[in-house]
Amino acid sequence: MATASPPLLRRLALLLTSRIRANHLLAASYSASSHQTAAAATATETPTPAEPEAVSMTDSCVRRLKELHANEPSAEGNMLRLSVEAGGCSGFQYTFVLDNKKNADDRVFEKNGVKLVVDNVSYDFVKGSTVDYVEELIRSAFVVSTNPSAVGGCSCKSSFMVK
Repeated sequence: MATASPPLLRRLALLLTSRIRANHLLAASYSASSHQTAAAATATETPTPAEPEAVSMTDSCVRRLKELHANEPSAEGNMLRLSVEAGGCSGFQYTFVLDNKKNADDRVFEKNGVKLVVDNVSYDFVKGSTVDYVEELIRSAFVVSTNPSAVGGCSCKSSFMVK
């Protein structure tokens, strides 16, 4: 019976990986087609900024990251890493972690001296989003408060569905 588990886990891992890739390709193709349509419609308008789909941080998010840096000497210089993973009650979920390294495929967004890092795969799911820090009665957490790529999600804002 113990030998049946690894093949099952491998099959589940392959299934999950293929679904993530399929969603990534779907999101990328949707993004490319909407960019082509938008580019054709706005060909006579003025050029847009270098990165109009940057991931932004609210003042509350920046303030909390600065507090973490001040309260934890080991956290000094850490960046907030935002990732998107398969799972959650709506299909995809956001994960946040403090990280001190930047990978080759990361995009870095900075505001008032603090940095937010997003890998390229996750970036396709969170282009144009806003990261906030909220303090509620039951929890305090970093959340994605707005995400133009999401069509729905759970009430706790930790998971979402892609357009």
